[in-house]
Amino acid sequence: MSQAAVVVNPTKLDDDEAFRKSVRRVMDDHGWDEPLWLETTPEDPGRGQAQSAVSAGADLVLACGGDGTVTACAEGVAETGVPLGIIPLGTGNLLARNLGLPTGLDEALVVALGGVQQRIDAGRANGTLFVVMAGLGLDAKMLSGTSEPLKKRLGWFAYAITVLRHLGDRPLRVTVSADGGRLRRMRASTLIVGNVGWLRGGLPLLPDARPDDGLLDAVVLIAGGLTRWLAVAAGIALRRPAQDGIHRVQFTELQVTLDKAHPWEVDGEIMGSTRRLTIVAQPGALLLRMPPESA
Repeated sequence: MSQAAVVVNPTKLDDDEAFRKSVRRVMDDHGWDEPLWLETTPEDPGRGQAQSAVSAGADLVLACGGDGTVTACAEGVAETGVPLGIIPLGTGNLLARNLGLPTGLDEALVVALGGVQQRIDAGRANGTLFVVMAGLGLDAKMLSGTSEPLKKRLGWFAYAITVLRHLGDRPLRVTVSADGGRLRRMRASTLIVGNVGWLRGGLPLLPDARPDDGLLDAVVLIAGGLTRWLAVAAGIALRRPAQDGIHRVQFTELQVTLDKAHPWEVDGEIMGSTRRLTIVAQPGALLLRMPPESA
């Protein structure tokens, strides 16, 4: 019989015992052994637990939490050949939604335990792995300014409230170079790099992004004030191929230089402040359990 390691973020559970009973029941139904239970901590959101699971000989690692937990577990299993299953318990669950993974507990467990395996890409920003998106500017401000209690009460709408506070902020001064090409200097309200491209609500921020094409996609948004942001948002929603205020590029390596240090994030986690970002694609780094139709 096979054994999985369940890496769970306890802050995402309303009833720990009910969660464990559900996991055991579905595993019993699919012929799996009693799992190895590992909880994340503020100091280690999942990477160390996933690495321990791999060292212990686990046949599968289940990342149970939000995008931060998924990313940390992905870093722990990347390039090891041990597959990752995703049990979405967060607010955004962007990787799961982009890949067509179920968000219900039982359905997600069925896919993780019996689905097909497919390799997907990842990226590294200043050495830190991400599987969804990395960025700076408005998105980093949104994440740093939205509290956990507010997210628990309002869900995804909590982020929208924070965004509204920063729509009039002064743009950043950035210089970017993709794959060793010419330097491009611009003012940016936000710069976002994605392994996948869709936001909550079906907004195609990076419509050409594919998680298995060996490339990463970046978008620079230049806006200021509510009216300008509405125009940019409309251009994104309507997938206009070219529009003033929206610049896109595909790459394997992107160099970003800022005029001064600004906060940056990977997969929903604030990483501190920096004046330079080096973002590199990691083709096929992650073996993921997927529904047959999505694969």
